[in-house]
Amino acid sequence: MPDATQTPAVHRFGAFEINLQSGELRKSGMRLRLSGQPLQVLAILVDHCGEVVTREELHSKLWSADTFVDFDHGLNNAVARIREVLDDSAEAPRYVETIPRRGYRFIAPLTDLLPATLPPSTAELRVGSAHEITRPGNSGSSVLPAEKRFTSFRLTVLLGGVLALFSFAFMMYHNRDRVVIGPKRPAIKSLAVLPLKNLSGDPAQEYIADGMTEALIGRLSAIRDLRVISRTSVMSLKDTKMSAPDIAKTLQVDALVEGSVVREGNRIRIYAQLICGATDEHFWSETYDRELPDAIALESDVAQSVARKVEVTFTGDEHSRLVAARHVSPDVYESYLKGQFSKGNSRAEIQQSIAYFQDAIAKDATFAPAYLGLAYAYERLGTSFLGAPTDEARPKVVRAARKALELDPQLAEAHALLGRVLKKQFQWTDADAEYKQALALNPNSASAHLEYAEWLASHGRMDEALAWSRRARELDPLGDATLSIGWILFHAHRYDESIREMRSFLAVHPDDAFAQLALAFPMIANGQAGESIPDLEKTAAMMDRSPGALEMLATAHARAGHRTTALGLLNELKERQKTGYVQATSFINANLALGNYDEAFVWFERAYQRREGILQWVKVHPFFDPVRDDPRFKDLLHRVGLDQR
Repeated sequence: MPDATQTPAVHRFGAFEINLQSGELRKSGMRLRLSGQPLQVLAILVDHCGEVVTREELHSKLWSADTFVDFDHGLNNAVARIREVLDDSAEAPRYVETIPRRGYRFIAPLTDLLPATLPPSTAELRVGSAHEITRPGNSGSSVLPAEKRFTSFRLTVLLGGVLALFSFAFMMYHNRDRVVIGPKRPAIKSLAVLPLKNLSGDPAQEYIADGMTEALIGRLSAIRDLRVISRTSVMSLKDTKMSAPDIAKTLQVDALVEGSVVREGNRIRIYAQLICGATDEHFWSETYDRELPDAIALESDVAQSVARKVEVTFTGDEHSRLVAARHVSPDVYESYLKGQFSKGNSRAEIQQSIAYFQDAIAKDATFAPAYLGLAYAYERLGTSFLGAPTDEARPKVVRAARKALELDPQLAEAHALLGRVLKKQFQWTDADAEYKQALALNPNSASAHLEYAEWLASHGRMDEALAWSRRARELDPLGDATLSIGWILFHAHRYDESIREMRSFLAVHPDDAFAQLALAFPMIANGQAGESIPDLEKTAAMMDRSPGALEMLATAHARAGHRTTALGLLNELKERQKTGYVQATSFINANLALGNYDEAFVWFERAYQRREGILQWVKVHPFFDPVRDDPRFKDLLHRVGLDQR
């Protein structure tokens, strides 16, 4: 039992433990990601357990009168963050109760403990300064009024501070010849913008928080001297319970930006703060409040503030892209964000996003981001896995991307997308120029790095391709880069390495059907076709037996010696042609695996006429090795434009 004359410094409630000395919150021995003002608010509420702590008291203790952070919003954010970490509820609270129009009260039973060790001077100061306090769930002794306890606490802190200052001065005097100025906070060279929280009280407004997160990442990514983690990786950490240092370690960054978004009618408010990844120190926070039509200007304000705070150097062009903003009507912006939020891999989801982008364009034909979103949606429809006609989808991609660039030449993503389309049309030089322009405008674009890596791989420049794709993984450690590295290794005939990379990706994304299909390529090439079949059967079911899934299943059966099954799957694909579109690509690999070379060349020619994507790999694709000496293949390689490259 701790001495009743000492003030408890560690409080336990449920599975949680808060240490008022070290400023830590733990659960089952693990430190939780709560710091800064939320942790301070919780500490005050716990220290006044069972009592109402008014908003005014919290204001006076934690927010100075001239603070630039909006108090009401800051306190609401802090309490919301506390409830999130404690898994508490405002409607049925177990820990923090809201007292309407007054403040908050901590209502959970506490078990109070002294810390394991206390500095002697501190322990001496505490002796006789306070009695053990009666709290809900505790029996026992006399109650010290809140004012006296707070006064005693302040006196303790003051005396401790005086002693510490005296000790420091004494040390400085006796070591004055050896004193050097301590190091500054390490320079911030990399950061991640964590998903902004939607605190609007309406889950349907989630798309606004996600859209703001993506926009902020996009703006900061334009700064060459700052490594900014891509959206794919940070969104995978949405609602994570990991601590800030753990997130920073996972993403290999120096700092984190986190915050929240509140939509109230036509007003939108962002609260943002900057956190040192290694120490969990919060060293900047601010609130921004604008009308929804000024949402893009609001994004710019936040990005500029972050850039200034991390003291990164940027060029005039980078600064101009950072501050660029325009007025956009709420209806247009909402439709655009809904289009972004509706992104998906199924045909229905993509068509829904197209409808939103078209709605935004109909309302404002000068809003460039809506055209870019539309271009990406059409591009996804034109994949072999979804079975949309490439000769129908691709012109729509090009028109929308070029319109976006006409309205805003600084859109790096539009250049990267054009590079992808031009590559598939065998316009290699023009594609190269688009990729380089995209990388100049956005040096942190993981997708542009991956696209350029694939351009290099298609030319057989595998070492360069792997270097670019590994740089992409630094920018997007939890995203698709690992899968792309595996894909390039497959084309380099390094099958075991390819399988390892793809399985590593699937360990993090086990339900990714496209990754399951990709894994089948190196497994089949590595003589493991039979092993790949059970997973391909499941994947085909997940994808509603899409043409791309049936193609890979047929190829695996053919390589495993199941000729009858493979031919049956090819017949299923031909039947599908009668009622829908099936790319010529879907018939090439299985026929090559069956040794039906003449039939394969019929489909090669149709794929060439339609400029289907598989032919960008014609120079290096391992499945094409059996026919490389065939004159028909050499002619195809020449027409694609890769025979001299």
